[in-house]
Amino acid sequence: MVTNKVFNYGKKFKLESGKSLSEIQLYYTTYGKLNADKSNVIWICHAFSGNSDFTEWWGGLFGERKLYDPEKYFVVCVNMLGGCYGSTGPLSENPETKKPYFHDFPLLTNKDLVNSYKLVRDHLKIGRIHTVIGCSMGGQQAVEWAVDEPGLFDHLVAIGANAKHSPWAIAFNETQRMAIAADQTWKAYKDNAGMEGMKAARAIGLLSYRNYVCYEAKQHEITDEIYDDFKASSYQNYQGIKMQKRFNAFSYWIISKAMDSQNVGRGRGSLEKALKRIKAKSLFLGIDNDILFPTVEQKFLAKNVHGAVYEEIDSYYGHDGFLLEFEKLTVAINNFYANSLATKKSA
Repeated sequence: MVTNKVFNYGKKFKLESGKSLSEIQLYYTTYGKLNADKSNVIWICHAFSGNSDFTEWWGGLFGERKLYDPEKYFVVCVNMLGGCYGSTGPLSENPETKKPYFHDFPLLTNKDLVNSYKLVRDHLKIGRIHTVIGCSMGGQQAVEWAVDEPGLFDHLVAIGANAKHSPWAIAFNETQRMAIAADQTWKAYKDNAGMEGMKAARAIGLLSYRNYVCYEAKQHEITDEIYDDFKASSYQNYQGIKMQKRFNAFSYWIISKAMDSQNVGRGRGSLEKALKRIKAKSLFLGIDNDILFPTVEQKFLAKNVHGAVYEEIDSYYGHDGFLLEFEKLTVAINNFYANSLATKKSA
């Protein structure tokens, strides 16, 4: 049974920037039952605009008789700070001013988000985690957490992730923020500030989540006679409107900045030194047509994490393959667990 819960932390939550939030609320979802020795925990770090209810967007992996069956595992996912799905974010009330934060919400980093997850783990009295699994920005957080607390995880599964956000990916995010900033309403202190800009930002972002091949397959015209109102045009508008209905421009801005912050080498000497800290048996999954988190980034992770495995799945969906290629992901992760178990027995 999927259960949604709220954890309130009434103390000051310090951020990597030196700023702090006077208190925070974290919305989280659990699924399944914790076993007696608490060895069956699967911790999900969700992607950029996701929420804590992973059965809504990752239902192909979680459910009865699926990869992560609730009869076998206890699954936890926390909605990241800065979002708009229950955890403290820019539209939340600032306890000090009794007004929404809006533009005054402090910048977050992936380290901050991981530190907030630790609070929920302590609250649930979970001492060890079978697997931390994350996709995209969630994969970034999973890597950061495995570096920060090397002895906590038995397994790490990161899909379409990286150790450091690339200039290419940061440029995509900055271009999306430019679209938000170009909206004349953006500077207002209102819930709906920048929403038309965010519509354009989402359309820009979608180009990096998919690719040429995907658009050619899904959005091509069946006639040579059309000269306006193309399928690709309506699709971009449709995706932007969908985002307007479920998100806000403030969260879009804050979370994209947090994604840009990814650099596990910060404060640890170098990327290579940081990744050598990871003790979890690690699987890094790349998607062959991913132009946002190209496979060279997952190969770098696997090269620098001791004993890590790199697997690649083919998907013309590009980066969004992590949301759609459930059968391929299931096979790759099951093989990883099987090989990990075989290695453990032989040792």
